[in-house]
Amino acid sequence: MPSTPFHIRPAEEKDIDIILKLIKDLATYEKEPESAKATPELLRENLFERKYAHTLLAFTGSATSPGEPMGMALYFFNFSTWTGKPGIYLEDLFVKPEYRGSGVGKALFGELGLIAEEKQCGRIDWVVLTWNQPSIDFYERKLGAKAMKEWMGMRLEGDGIQNLKSLALKRE
Repeated sequence: MPSTPFHIRPAEEKDIDIILKLIKDLATYEKEPESAKATPELLRENLFERKYAHTLLAFTGSATSPGEPMGMALYFFNFSTWTGKPGIYLEDLFVKPEYRGSGVGKALFGELGLIAEEKQCGRIDWVVLTWNQPSIDFYERKLGAKAMKEWMGMRLEGDGIQNLKSLALKRE
């Protein structure tokens, strides 16, 4: 693929439809389009009003003359008890198939690295689907990332979260 000029910037509220489209494209790529439940209202509230997470967007063209969206990195800050420092959790990084191999993924990680340095983060963590070998290869070979094979992801959703209430101490 010929080199396509591009730029990366933090998402703004006006980008909600772009973010939602990239989320849906990612869900389709991960073979779970029905699992993408995000709506414009949820993204507005949680990304731009409550600021629970942040998004970087890559576009063709320049900052003064932007073109088409190419990809995104959606992340939030966490905290490591072991390092005593904040960290970045990369929830999703997605580059449209037609732009893969153009350096967009590397550049999105580069921007995350700058943010991590600015915020004095001790780590950047993310997960990858075990069948996604092209991404695993990229992370290991190009970024030098190490697989955390001794750790297993765990999750509670919906009823599982609701069931936790029965474990809470009674409030007076």
